Amino acid sequence: MINKENIITKDMFAPAHVDPSKSEKISKPSLNFWQDSWLRVRKNKGAVISLVILAIIIIMAFVGPLITPYAYDTQNTKHNNLPPRIKALENVHWLPFDGTLKRHNGVEYNAYEVRKVDAYYWFGTDNLGRDLFARSWKGTQVSLFIAFVAALVDMLVGVSYGAISGYLGGRTDSLMQRFIEVIVGIPNLIIVVLMILVLKPGIIPIIIALTITGWTSMARVVRAQVLKFKNQEFVLAAKTLGASDTSIVFKHMIPNMFGVIIINTMFSIPNAIFFEAFLSFIGLGLQEPNASLGTLVNDGFKSMIAFPYQMIIPSVMIALIMICFNLVADGLRDALDPKMRD
Repeated sequence: MINKENIITKDMFAPAHVDPSKSEKISKPSLNFWQDSWLRVRKNKGAVISLVILAIIIIMAFVGPLITPYAYDTQNTKHNNLPPRIKALENVHWLPFDGTLKRHNGVEYNAYEVRKVDAYYWFGTDNLGRDLFARSWKGTQVSLFIAFVAALVDMLVGVSYGAISGYLGGRTDSLMQRFIEVIVGIPNLIIVVLMILVLKPGIIPIIIALTITGWTSMARVVRAQVLKFKNQEFVLAAKTLGASDTSIVFKHMIPNMFGVIIINTMFSIPNAIFFEAFLSFIGLGLQEPNASLGTLVNDGFKSMIAFPYQMIIPSVMIALIMICFNLVADGLRDALDPKMRD
């Protein structure tokens, strides 16, 4: 018995009806390079979470010192070395915000009640009675400012130097690269320490010291990109149309390496923060009463056994900033690299 459903008829071979008005319709919206990169960044959960944490830290660096009634440089020796105490959380005993400390024999006591202090210090106080909440956020603000300015100077100097070296080529390129090798050959720490000793510790001397050698890696990366682009078609077309060398480098080449520049800049920011903290820790950073995360760690290290919170809080801040910046930079590297497209 023949099943009617299996019978092949001539109607099955009729051409399908196509609506001419919809034949050229694009179902997916057109995206430019940056929109496509942002979509790929959003797929990286670590980078997105790190961006949120960094946004909160940056906002708090400016807002934090304003929401506490205590100034970051105001001393009150009667309230020195008080542990963290937060009004809404002081009755939650499993959280370290109830104002308790441990004596050397291990007995816990409420420092605020013993010393009859009717106040709340969210991060506690240091040995001079200064509010660590205000000092921590002020120190974060200073450290981020130093790191961002140093990274910006590194980017401007490194991009210009590397682009000129790679584009001119020949003997000029050779001499410029030998100069970089001389700078890189000298230990970075020695240059920074000498510069700070000559200029005296401060924000500007630290930025200058960080930028003396920090631009070399950016210059080498940009030079390599310029050498790759120099003989490509769009550069030859610009030369044929009579574009100047400056226009070719800064209007045609550098926009095509924005991804590499941004990624290297993002990686240089946590390096600058760590180096500034290291300089402050060994006593070559900011001087009192100014604060940075490095100076706070240095101050807390002196009383680490008796009052560990004084070092733990700024140390956690440094670790968070460095981890988040590295995760964001790693996510941007995957998003901006054409070879990583899925």
